[in-house]
Amino acid sequence: MAVKIVRQQKKIALIGAPSSAAAFLPGSEKAPAALRAAGLVERLQSAGYEVIDHGDCAPRLFADDDEHKRARNLPAIVAGLNDLKVRAELAVKSGALVLVLGGDCAQVIGLLSGARRYYKHVNLLWFDRDADLNTPASTPSGRIDGMVVAHVIGRGAPELVRFFGESALVREPDVTLFGLERLDPPEQEFLSKSPMRHIEATDIQAKGGSAAAHTGLSAVHADAHEFVLHLDTDVIAQEEFPAVNVPGTAGLPLSEVRAALSEFAKHKNLLGLVVAQYNPDKDPDGSGAKKLVDLLVEALSARLESSSPYASEPSPTASEVSSSETTA
Repeated sequence: MAVKIVRQQKKIALIGAPSSAAAFLPGSEKAPAALRAAGLVERLQSAGYEVIDHGDCAPRLFADDDEHKRARNLPAIVAGLNDLKVRAELAVKSGALVLVLGGDCAQVIGLLSGARRYYKHVNLLWFDRDADLNTPASTPSGRIDGMVVAHVIGRGAPELVRFFGESALVREPDVTLFGLERLDPPEQEFLSKSPMRHIEATDIQAKGGSAAAHTGLSAVHADAHEFVLHLDTDVIAQEEFPAVNVPGTAGLPLSEVRAALSEFAKHKNLLGLVVAQYNPDKDPDGSGAKKLVDLLVEALSARLESSSPYASEPSPTASEVSSSETTA
């Protein structure tokens, strides 16, 4: 029989993934410690959550890695993801909402892999101004942060494409890009032919964050399948949140990001949230950490206030041992 997972509405499983190995700059590996120091755990507890802290994975640091110019730091990235996957499996199995304090965007692969241990079908809602659909063949930067979605859907470096042992962690029709604003020409060409859905930042601003979030949830089939949410903090307008690796000239107002994130957090099928790209090196006074903690606590408090039921029983996966087990 499949492992039965009873969702725990008032529990958060917290994991630190201090990595900048996939990033364009050093510094994001310091994000988990900075967010803890800014009072994230205490604020979540005050909001009514029981926080189970699974600690931090070993740091994986930015390096130029000129020996592998098309896919830099792959050994360090894969090692970090293996560490995160083990913690994510335990966290998902507990039934708690999994909150990954990431550095670079590649950490979503570790959470998705952990979730796929128990769920055959996990969708991805990518809240980011970038599509991250480049591959080692399409961009000279070699930085995996610009290629993460491509690897999730099975395109790119074999070490990441096969990380979970399958050709794709998430199928293209089950990925929704939300907040899209920047596309490189190869990404534009791919997206024009892909069944992947996307909602642009201009549409979100026109509709408002809350209404656009409902469109995003529908696009990612949230009512039918569990999903993971990735939040890249560079989706926030630079003047309100500059402490990111690759800021832009536009971005979404913090108020719209807050409204959308709160709607996403309320959904009963949200398995986990990865927060990425906050760089403490660009936040000397800690004001960015405080804003990010405020944002997360407000959104997750909205989840507690939701009356949706929190229980799901996944089908067995090929990797599961035959057993009958209930987690409380």
